[in-house]
Amino acid sequence: MTKKLLLMLTLSILLLGGCTLKANSLSQDFPADRVLNVMTHDSFDITAALLEKFERENNVRVNIIKAGDAGTALNRLILTSKAGAREADVFYGIDNTLLSRALENEIFESYQAPALVAIDVSFKLDASNQTLPINYGDVCINYDKAWFTDHGLAVPSSLEDLTQPLYQGLLAVENPSTSSPGLAFMMATIAHFGEEGWLDYWKQLKDNQLTIATDWETAYYTNFSGSSGKGSQPLVVSYASSPVAEFIYAEVELDEAPTASIVADDACWRQIEFAGIVKGTKQRELAEKFIDFLLSKDFQEDLPLQIFVYPVLPEAVLPKAFVKASQIPEKPATLDLATITRNRELWIEQWLEIMLGN
Repeated sequence: MTKKLLLMLTLSILLLGGCTLKANSLSQDFPADRVLNVMTHDSFDITAALLEKFERENNVRVNIIKAGDAGTALNRLILTSKAGAREADVFYGIDNTLLSRALENEIFESYQAPALVAIDVSFKLDASNQTLPINYGDVCINYDKAWFTDHGLAVPSSLEDLTQPLYQGLLAVENPSTSSPGLAFMMATIAHFGEEGWLDYWKQLKDNQLTIATDWETAYYTNFSGSSGKGSQPLVVSYASSPVAEFIYAEVELDEAPTASIVADDACWRQIEFAGIVKGTKQRELAEKFIDFLLSKDFQEDLPLQIFVYPVLPEAVLPKAFVKASQIPEKPATLDLATITRNRELWIEQWLEIMLGN
């Protein structure tokens, strides 16, 4: 790719992504060397008082840049970094399906955060510590309890069940080339059916008339019947913690969540999210402090009710309502990082050809 083309792509991303920027109200007279730019995916959120506390304690203003889905945000960071148009000092939201892409492009600086010593080794996928684990969750198939009850239909209990004629037209998934949960679910099917069988499985899903959405928001809030009640699919690829959100934020008090997840062996993908200090930042000290903040007990305990994920810090306590409605798969699907690195782009191309090709 020529430098000119790279710059043109970068400018296009900046222009198109302008509407996704969300920053704290930066005062005009706040010193530029005390502003920390943090790029993340659109789902990121934090209690305002907690962020303000970090700002006060470190004499800094944090500018949150929301840049789309995790994959879109990472692509934007890579392109802008390579074009010399660095937008961020810290990036949050890379998951383990995209981790190797970030490391291959050498866009982060290593940081040995003190909190790492307390974190379980299963979350530490980057030995160089260019990216540090912050939280985790499971991508699973969610189902609308009421729909299945009303239609007198048993909830599918495995990935194999989804190919049965009983469930024709009932499943909504996301495109793995544009959606991180879509990519995670694709990885789960590869882990379960193997490299020789997963494409045949997707052909069967296609024959069973599944619906493909570009992103999670569309799949969950438009296609899925369980969130808005307007969709026509009672099955959707989402998160095992999505029922928790449905339970906590229901308009009326509920005894249980109106949705649930299929958590059979290998039916879910354990998604770990990472953060990193962007290479070349002029705010290295502040960036380290922000990473430490992300791994602090205060932030880790704020995570569950903000973006409905689990903290990696063992001492973080989960809210009672979160625990009540949570489902944790006993055996989530896994693939080693080297296998993902070697095959991810090929797998995506094969999926696109099978599912969206002529």
